[in-house]
Amino acid sequence: MDFGEFMGLVVVLIGLPWLILHYVTKWKTAPTLTVNDEALLEDLYQLARRLEDRMDTVERLVSADHPDYRQQRQLTDGTDTLAELDELKAMSRQKARRG
Repeated sequence: MDFGEFMGLVVVLIGLPWLILHYVTKWKTAPTLTVNDEALLEDLYQLARRLEDRMDTVERLVSADHPDYRQQRQLTDGTDTLAELDELKAMSRQKARRG
C-alpha cells in the first residue's frame, strides 16, 4: 500500500465521519426560536394586521369623500394591486363589445 492509498483510506475512515459528526453537532446546538421570540413574532403579526385594517378604513373614508380617488396600495414587490383587475375589466369590456 503506497502513501496515496493510505491517505485515501484515512480520509474515508476518519475524516469523513468526523466531518459529518462535527456538522451534526453544530446543527443540534444551533439557536432555535425561544418562547420570547415566538411571542414577539405573534405581537408583530397582530400589529401588522391592525395596521392593515386601519389602512383599509382610511382608504374607505378617502374614497367616500373623493369619488375619483383610486386606491394606490402596492404590494411589497412594488406592483400595483389593481393593475390585474384593470386588465381583466378591459378584457371583459372588449369581449362585451365583440359579442
